[in-house]
Amino acid sequence: MALNLPPPIALRAFEAAARHLSFTRAAGELNVTQAAISHQVKVLERDLGVRLFVRMTRKLQLTQEGHTLYSIVGESFHQISETSERLRKGMEDGILNVSLTPYFSAKWLTVRLSRFWTRHPHIDLRLHHSPHPGDFQNPDIDIAISWGQDDWKSMDSKLLLRTRVLPVCSPRLITPDRPLNTVDDLAHHELLHENDYSMWTMWLKRAGVEDVLLERGTTMDDANVILQAAIDGQGVALGSDILLTDEFASGRLISPFAKERSMAYSYYIVYKHGTLDRPKIRAFYDWLLVEADTPP
Repeated sequence: MALNLPPPIALRAFEAAARHLSFTRAAGELNVTQAAISHQVKVLERDLGVRLFVRMTRKLQLTQEGHTLYSIVGESFHQISETSERLRKGMEDGILNVSLTPYFSAKWLTVRLSRFWTRHPHIDLRLHHSPHPGDFQNPDIDIAISWGQDDWKSMDSKLLLRTRVLPVCSPRLITPDRPLNTVDDLAHHELLHENDYSMWTMWLKRAGVEDVLLERGTTMDDANVILQAAIDGQGVALGSDILLTDEFASGRLISPFAKERSMAYSYYIVYKHGTLDRPKIRAFYDWLLVEADTPP
């Protein structure tokens, strides 16, 4: 059912005139002429069929009907003004909900967050850790950082970091009895899987390996746990080279095969159409791209 409302322009003129009890001051506030305010009030009076003001020589006085209308219109306009201001403020400051994997958060984002807080102290980040951050199942999510191959068909995306996925393991895992000289030697080692067997399936297919039994072994839903298991010598994991520089430098992990055996699989900023027009989302988006070129 359609709302039977008076003309909005006439209501706006009436609210200002009733608040000031002056057509002149109302006209100055709305940046129109006094005659325009008087005309809109008459339009409203004709629409409602009642008098709203008693017009005296130098002042206005609300009629009983005018008081009744102003008590509602004045409060409604005040609430609309406050709500609009909160929404405008929320577009620039306030909470920003970011979806990303726990692994990327721990290995890349959190070591840089102090630089974001210094630049944008009025934006409060809320990090939502998810194994699938690009699907936006949570309607509150503003922006995501997701690992993939730029295949978010219903979203906009921007490349953040190019990475190479490659097998990694503890040097303690390799023994004379169980070497890792060639990719075929993976058949004698435990493979550590994230969520399912898909990543290892893709990597082994690219490497031309057919003798490794894939549909077995431990699956985990957190890459941090998988990489820790690899460091502890529990098996061979797939890891991103750009996020494992500390582990490689310390010798906790090694890559047993040539870099040519790696697979491109990069990190992207993923966001809904049009959301970069919101200042706080644009601020975080621009900061991410700067950080991608900045050492931690």
